[in-house]
Amino acid sequence: MLRLAELGFDAPTALLARYGLALQRVDGGAPIPGSFWGDEEAGIIGTTVYARADTPLHSLLHEACHLIVMPPDRRLDVHTNATDSIEEEDATCYLQIVLADAFPGVGRQRLMADMDAWGYTFRLGSTRAWFENDAAEARTFLTLRGLI
Repeated sequence: MLRLAELGFDAPTALLARYGLALQRVDGGAPIPGSFWGDEEAGIIGTTVYARADTPLHSLLHEACHLIVMPPDRRLDVHTNATDSIEEEDATCYLQIVLADAFPGVGRQRLMADMDAWGYTFRLGSTRAWFENDAAEARTFLTLRGLI
C-alpha cells in the first residue's frame, strides 16, 4: 500500500490546491483530525485534508475527492463524514482513481490494487471491474460537473 512517506507531500499538496483545498500534515502518531476511519486514515474538516506520513495515498485521495465532488457551498460545513449519498460516494471513488494518474509512478492501476487491498467493495468483485464496467453513473456525474 503506497503511503505518503513514499510519495511525499509536495505533489498531493499541489493537486489539492488546484481544487481550492489544503493538505495539512499531521505529526507521526498524532490523531488525524476529521478522520472517519481513525488510525492512519486521512481526515477532512472544511476545505482541509489532514494526513500523516503513514496515510495511504488512496485514503488521502478519497477524502479529497469527497470535497471535490460536493458543491463548494457545502465544503465549509464538512467535518469527518462527507456524505451519505451513494451518487457522491461513487463519484468520489471514480475520481480518486482518475487523479492517481497525476502522480508519476503511481497511476490508476496501482491505486485500484491498493483500494482492493484496503477492502473497498464493489458489486463486480474488484475496483478495476467496477471502474471499467459498472461506473457509468459516476462518470456521468463527474462529466456533468466538469471534473473529468
